Amino acid sequence: MTPTKHILVIRLSAMGDVAMTVPVLLAFQEQYPDVKISLLTRAFFKPMFSQLQNVSIIEADLKGRHKGMIGLYRLQKELKALKVDAIADLHNVLRTNIVRQYFKTSKIPFIQIDKGRAEKKALVAKKNKKFIALKTSHQRYADVFEKLGFPLNLEESKLLKKESINENTQNLVGKGTKTWIGIAPFAAFPGKMYPLASMEKIVSELNNTNRYKIILFGGGAKEKEELSKWENNYSNTINMAGQIALEEELAVISQLDIMVAMDSGNAHLAAMFGTPTLTLWGVTHPYAGFYPFRQKEKNALLSDIAKYPLIPTSIYGNKVPIGYGKVMESITPEMVLKKIEEILH
Repeated sequence: MTPTKHILVIRLSAMGDVAMTVPVLLAFQEQYPDVKISLLTRAFFKPMFSQLQNVSIIEADLKGRHKGMIGLYRLQKELKALKVDAIADLHNVLRTNIVRQYFKTSKIPFIQIDKGRAEKKALVAKKNKKFIALKTSHQRYADVFEKLGFPLNLEESKLLKKESINENTQNLVGKGTKTWIGIAPFAAFPGKMYPLASMEKIVSELNNTNRYKIILFGGGAKEKEELSKWENNYSNTINMAGQIALEEELAVISQLDIMVAMDSGNAHLAAMFGTPTLTLWGVTHPYAGFYPFRQKEKNALLSDIAKYPLIPTSIYGNKVPIGYGKVMESITPEMVLKKIEEILH
């Protein structure tokens, strides 16, 4: 049997899921340095992998030349030209299943992630809920490589090194000796997002101590507009939304003393660097397997499950039952401020 020297890895979206591949691929690089990885993902995510020497990014243009069935056929021809020895599909969605069909005659091993759909369905069920911790996404990714003959030890793998901040970004952030607190108050679904009024109260309290530099993260016009208001109202606050490229945003995140985030992509970006990360959980729950990599269990504040026993109501936070619209109000600003202090000190 020909030894595997080149693996195609597929993970197209979303940001948090792609970020969770980073520590797994870093572990792979450490433990199998002679094997090359080609990663098929969105071009926007490329900066996440800049420290991985054995990983080359193949850009998926799903809105352009790789759009639709014809585009996917074009994509598989481009992928076949890479002459890989095996394929690790860490996404397992309709697009990657179509690509798999195109590869069927090639005899190249094509292993797909087991998402654990049945057990996740049981975890979020309204009746006969099985409230148990499921396998992490990181481990599910690692399981794909094990099936290809590459078992991984994630417990002892390294994390990304802190990145240097360029001069322009440094001028934007400013200098000084204050503790850097990152706050990423947004999430893809309302069920995962802490009330903005409560988060602004936290920002206000932190600002008033004059001991912290509060760096705000977000994306999109509405988020940028909201964070700009906070920046204008609180002197120790800096809005990063829309100000710098992802590459520089990652550098800032790597230098934070703490990141405060939802069950969202920014939490996973911070965890890649080992930045202490406080996560706030609404209708989702760490048991679904999306807890930030190697963060302490105590670095999380969960909504009151005694009061809201259906939590988690969904895996992604997109399903909020009647009466569950204010679950995150059970996490008070005082609780968040206390936990920030606890993690910092």
